[in-house]
Amino acid sequence: MTFDPNVQLDPSQVRDIRGSRGGRVLVAGGGGLGLVVLLVYALLGGGSNGTPSADDLSNLLNQVVGDSADQAPTSTFLAANCRTGADANTRQDCRIVGYVNSVQVFWKDEFARSGLTYESAPTVFFTSQASTGCGPASTEVGPFYCPSDRSVWIDLGFLDELHTRFGATGGPTAQAYIIAHEYGHHVQDLLGDLGSGPSEQGANGQSVRTELQADCYAGIWANHAAETGFLEPLTASDISDALDAAAAVGDDRIQSEFQGRVTPESWTHGSSAQRQHWFTVGYESGDPGGCDTSGGL
Repeated sequence: MTFDPNVQLDPSQVRDIRGSRGGRVLVAGGGGLGLVVLLVYALLGGGSNGTPSADDLSNLLNQVVGDSADQAPTSTFLAANCRTGADANTRQDCRIVGYVNSVQVFWKDEFARSGLTYESAPTVFFTSQASTGCGPASTEVGPFYCPSDRSVWIDLGFLDELHTRFGATGGPTAQAYIIAHEYGHHVQDLLGDLGSGPSEQGANGQSVRTELQADCYAGIWANHAAETGFLEPLTASDISDALDAAAAVGDDRIQSEFQGRVTPESWTHGSSAQRQHWFTVGYESGDPGGCDTSGGL
């Protein structure tokens, strides 16, 4: 996935607080890939017989780690170094800025076509720990969208873990999939579809349906990515990388790898096959109307 080297980036859509330290907040939130990573953390380190408990998750999310990141000044590094698509083609942080720009240009235009107004949401780069409107964030929690502050939060170190820890082939498109998925949650939030029903777990639960719809929205953006003016047309290899990343964070694959067994009753995001299916539905149709996951999955 390659950027037009001459396109102008808008780094103002990203807050960069890398190096700051987050403080204690009582409630955890989010709704994207982060919950999967949090489950993995619990499987690796907490709970009897390898099974995560509510206390394990609560203890992780209530760490005391210093001063609030919300009080830290925003770095001007991105503004100075992430100016064009050429920068996005050579630097990872600039590449994520470009993905954020492209995704939001698409959804702004898509909302306008439906007579709606898209409200831009920032992405926040942090390192290790941060305090968010939904609670404390850490690298272990992974990228997530917080509806309380309407921001996407990500420690860029997770992008390396997607390859080294979860076995995704990697590549820029895998990273783009993550960003587009999280902004899918922002779209759900704006439309009133995020948290509109009970957030029950399980293979057919509302949580899985919400996540699969966000995967579908990510596929829709991929269909129209080149039209936003930021990216060159996607290749078959690009789509393969996105599908591989979707499979890598499937509940069944993570449970099998880290838990040694698959328990569909505890799923929150869907199986690898489901995640690939719904990304493909979005990519092939390019139509948000095709992302209704309220029926069969």
